[in-house]
Amino acid sequence: MTETRRRGAELERAILSAAAEELAESGYEGLTMDRVAKRAGTNKNAIYRRWPNRAALGVAAYRYLVTAAADLPDTGDLRADVLELLRRANRHWSSPQGAILRGLLAGIGVPELLAQMRDEVSDAGSALWLTVLGRAVARGEARPEALHPRVATVAVALLRNEFLTSGVPNVPDAVLVEIVDEIYLPLVRAR
Repeated sequence: MTETRRRGAELERAILSAAAEELAESGYEGLTMDRVAKRAGTNKNAIYRRWPNRAALGVAAYRYLVTAAADLPDTGDLRADVLELLRRANRHWSSPQGAILRGLLAGIGVPELLAQMRDEVSDAGSALWLTVLGRAVARGEARPEALHPRVATVAVALLRNEFLTSGVPNVPDAVLVEIVDEIYLPLVRAR
């Protein structure tokens, strides 16, 4: 019986999955092309054809990891959806996946890749928040003028600020409720 050789998207998924598993087990500092190739059942050349270095592979693997887990809340209520997104972000940033993100941001020394990582994390977040806010606009819960990436993501930006300034591993739920009720909802309804 002959094995079918993986190509294209199937091989790419296998490599990204293997790299994500390596990141979860060893962090960015332990990520090597050799270990990813072995885990994916391929050779290093197949990896290097797609990603020029481990930093680029690490960024792609993290994106793959969080994209696979992303689903949007759709409760029919903007407040409930925003609170759920904030609670997920809060759990994520204090989880092993959040540790991977922090390790990538700290460990990537190539300025262009660090900028790419920050942009991709921001862009992906903007799309999620704009979708949730767009649904609310369609239901009449928010004004159409609020559909701007900076407005849509202000709640998660405030949560990120809480992590950075307070240094706590998990932001209390009361703070999340305050962000939504005192800042986010008044902002998107008043614009």
